[in-house]
Amino acid sequence: MRGTRIFIRLGVTLALLSGAAGAQTSSTGAGAAMTNPVRQETRPWNFGGLMQGGFGVTEQRGGFKFLMVGMHAGKVLTGMYGWGMTRGNFEYAVEAFPFWQSYTPTSLRQNCVVAPGPVGGVGAQCSAPFTIGGTFTGASITPIILRWNFAGTRRFAPWMQGAGGLLWTNHKYPAFGGLPIPGNNGPTPGNPSGFSYSTLGDNGPNDDTSVWNFTPQFGVGVHYFTSAKRSIDLGANAIHISSASLGDKNPGINASVQFTLGYSWWK
Repeated sequence: MRGTRIFIRLGVTLALLSGAAGAQTSSTGAGAAMTNPVRQETRPWNFGGLMQGGFGVTEQRGGFKFLMVGMHAGKVLTGMYGWGMTRGNFEYAVEAFPFWQSYTPTSLRQNCVVAPGPVGGVGAQCSAPFTIGGTFTGASITPIILRWNFAGTRRFAPWMQGAGGLLWTNHKYPAFGGLPIPGNNGPTPGNPSGFSYSTLGDNGPNDDTSVWNFTPQFGVGVHYFTSAKRSIDLGANAIHISSASLGDKNPGINASVQFTLGYSWWK
């Protein structure tokens, strides 16, 4: 009997790999429900926990790293539509990350204002050097996630999504501050000394940015169903972080890539 069951399981696996993933089989010989709930017409809810981490991909933000922990809640709103590989359904979801951190490079800066110099010249008055960057802590919520779940196979259900969120940090993010300390960031072709004067308003770290940022994003991923009501979730998101000029400066993070590992309960 045990050998027969093993043979049946191997036969089911081969059938799935050859494209017969929708056939309903069981190691006991009785009919069994399809494992992948996305393929059914029950329009399920799914709730889960997830961890997400990644890095900046642009030249100026390549040293930025991210780590966050949160939760996902989604509801399949439609039945199955489409044909072939595109067949699937539409899900609306939200995600919240009460733990959010970004690890950024540090540098020394100064704030300077133009001041009259001797004999009618121009000089500057500068603040004491201060450090910008380091670790930023905050919280993030993504209240709009529009996801298309592909029908997939008995075990796998790929998805793609567009989303928009809001980020709060305990300090203005990303750090902007004042002017670079001479020699710290090096000279440029138009400024061999590596230093210039400017009027920057308030003095202090992270000056002129904002503690509030928006996070438009696009992602792809897959659910791997361990049972009809449990899945391990993998994803990758391209995320833009910008304050939409809520501060005087909006250095932003044009692009970051963040990877997700989660576990979901379906009902």
